[in-house]
Amino acid sequence: MKSSGLVLEGGGLRGVYTSGVLRLFMDRGIFFPYVIGVSMGACNAANYISRQPERNRIVTIRYVNDSRYLSYRRLLAGGELFGMDFIFDTIPNSLVPFDYETFMQSDVNCVTVVTDCATGEALYLEKTDLGKEYLPVLRASSCLPFIAKPVRFNGLVLMDGGLSDSVPIRKSIIDGNTKHVLVLTRPKGYRKKPSSWTNGFARIRYPSLPGLCKAIARRHIGYNHTMDLIDEMERNGEVFVIRPTSHLSVGRIERNKDRLYAAYDQGYRDAVHSRDDLCRYLNTR
Repeated sequence: MKSSGLVLEGGGLRGVYTSGVLRLFMDRGIFFPYVIGVSMGACNAANYISRQPERNRIVTIRYVNDSRYLSYRRLLAGGELFGMDFIFDTIPNSLVPFDYETFMQSDVNCVTVVTDCATGEALYLEKTDLGKEYLPVLRASSCLPFIAKPVRFNGLVLMDGGLSDSVPIRKSIIDGNTKHVLVLTRPKGYRKKPSSWTNGFARIRYPSLPGLCKAIARRHIGYNHTMDLIDEMERNGEVFVIRPTSHLSVGRIERNKDRLYAAYDQGYRDAVHSRDDLCRYLNTR
């Protein structure tokens, strides 16, 4: 497993698929020395590294119909669909405690991707450099434009890492990994399309954040180029990809618990079916 990286895509509540994959990894003792995550992928990474196999599923599904977690009324009143204080403070500190000690003491290199709203570029923040500031960064990586407020951190304005680097395979390569295991939340062949209304609304909504507007306008280009790279690397045996074998019935914003449980179970099943090939790729038993 030396020099192997685990790369976790985001995708809002579609990330519950990744939660199922990581549950299988934890059940079978499959752990990586390097994990990089984006948005919901970063949240999944945290619980994987803290060795809390049930926490991803509980946090994502148990509270999804709780207005403290998700509320359209709050979005209309204050600009946030998800209750970010509830998700990144009340839940980890009170309701479903996050094991900070195990997480911080782990020797796993954990990287969280965020977008710098001034430049529109991706920032890659490492766990060891953040310490107690880890949760604000995790929150920033999960702040989706239009439905969440940017996070101010160390003089920067940060938002969703998926805007600037949805699947950070290149960062995993730069950091010296020679094997890369990717967990994606879209089926093979998916590509993003440009959205003119989104670009126009971004300029109206964020007039003082030109970098953020640039990232939103170019997101589909960067995403599609990355998917092309991943497809090529996969053909050459340079990466191992676990992705939904069929379209997930879960949207980025999903409140149907049955669909969420189904996506979680699908992730677990896909990981089970991939396990032997994965072990061969990693040269492990």
